[in-house]
Amino acid sequence: MKHCALPLRFARQRGVAAVEFALIAGVFFTLLIGIVEFSRVLFYWNTAAEVTRLAARTAVVCDSDSAVIKSRMENLLPLLQDSNISVSYLPTGCDIDTATARATCQTVTVSVTNVTIATVIPVMRLRIGMPPFTTTMTRESMQTSTGGAVCS
Repeated sequence: MKHCALPLRFARQRGVAAVEFALIAGVFFTLLIGIVEFSRVLFYWNTAAEVTRLAARTAVVCDSDSAVIKSRMENLLPLLQDSNISVSYLPTGCDIDTATARATCQTVTVSVTNVTIATVIPVMRLRIGMPPFTTTMTRESMQTSTGGAVCS
């Protein structure tokens, strides 16, 4: 049986595909991880904006003080801490008397500030600052149909 040897020009090309793949794969996977991380950061930004809006809505409709509002926000976005969240009612001081269910309050403003997101990129760890989010809403009822209990 005669053994067929590869022509010389094909013998020099062996392994070229593996080398080309190794060169391109590094760039491709770096780009892929970057896209995934950027998407994750945008997800956090969008969630923070929606949580701020939802908290303001809860504050103007329900008899919920700032502690309840902050707790709900932290449950929806665990990245947040009490120090990152600000809930303020206008006129100032209208939220002190819980017996009136904040009936004299006219608006509520909920803000999220000073939040950073740590990326999980293997080679370089980045800390990206989230922009501040603020939502202000006008009072609707500031109480519930159950006589001022916290909305569930």
